[in-house]
Amino acid sequence: MRIFLTGGSGCIGHYITDLLIKNTDHELFLLVRNPRKLKFDYNYRKGINIIQGDLSQILDYKELLNTINIAILAATCWGGEKESYQINVEANLNLINSLNKDNCQQIIYFSTASILGTNNQLLKEAGEIGTDYIRTKYQCFTKLPELELYSKIITVYPTLVFGGDQDKPYSHLSGGLKDLPKLMNLIRWFQADGSFHFIHAYDIAKVIVYLVENGTTLDHNFDKKLVLGNQPLTVNEVIKEICNYLHKKVYFQIPLPIWLANIFIKVFNIQMAEWDYFCFNYRHFIYSKFVNPITFNLEPYAPTFTKLLEVSQVPK
Repeated sequence: MRIFLTGGSGCIGHYITDLLIKNTDHELFLLVRNPRKLKFDYNYRKGINIIQGDLSQILDYKELLNTINIAILAATCWGGEKESYQINVEANLNLINSLNKDNCQQIIYFSTASILGTNNQLLKEAGEIGTDYIRTKYQCFTKLPELELYSKIITVYPTLVFGGDQDKPYSHLSGGLKDLPKLMNLIRWFQADGSFHFIHAYDIAKVIVYLVENGTTLDHNFDKKLVLGNQPLTVNEVIKEICNYLHKKVYFQIPLPIWLANIFIKVFNIQMAEWDYFCFNYRHFIYSKFVNPITFNLEPYAPTFTKLLEVSQVPK
């Protein structure tokens, strides 16, 4: 098959591309702004095509897109109101509309779990007060049903993403793991109310490659809206896991109730963006339905937070 992928120079994109290169024979077309950022070996085999270009100019590639069988839309813009809308909404819609309905078998579109509530339905606050990134992801998703190829779109919503090594760029979250041993000297003495899912970029890539190979043969009842994450964890569970991993004892913990934190915010006039304050009070970013490699009978890479710390080589 002919696969067109955006976002190949990012953390998730590196893992997806590396698996596609080494585990499949598909012909790949990778749209990247700066090929020098690519750390994988794109000369590993034949059929790897690097296209230096900008997603905002995607209409320049309509002739190529007309021949594509699978599109994986992983590129994103993280900030700037105008730039975010141009890339996260307009460019993605233009790309999908440039695909040929007779040639295109499926489209795997990356959104974010931040636009969903606990029932896996759209979270209206994400569209109203979300960051530029979150708000434009919300806007793009709401426009997808209007597209001619909507029935061929599988939307994936990553939760908190970790990943990166010497051959792959680090995710925003993994970049801070090296500071955990020092931070836990203070954090371990407190309790906090909150919960979340996480997933390693390698496990995301495993799911995406599975969908590439099997997406068109899945049961007709298969849900094409997939939250990507492991089992949900509470903040306190994660604190204990990290402390066990670092061999730091927890003798007692001081609860930090939300009402007390809100008092501190008001008393000390702490400035928070609307979305940040909403998240601070919302606290439980968990979902009723989610998938990971285990869902598809695949071997997971980092199914637990302890395993995540191990594969991330966090020093003990």
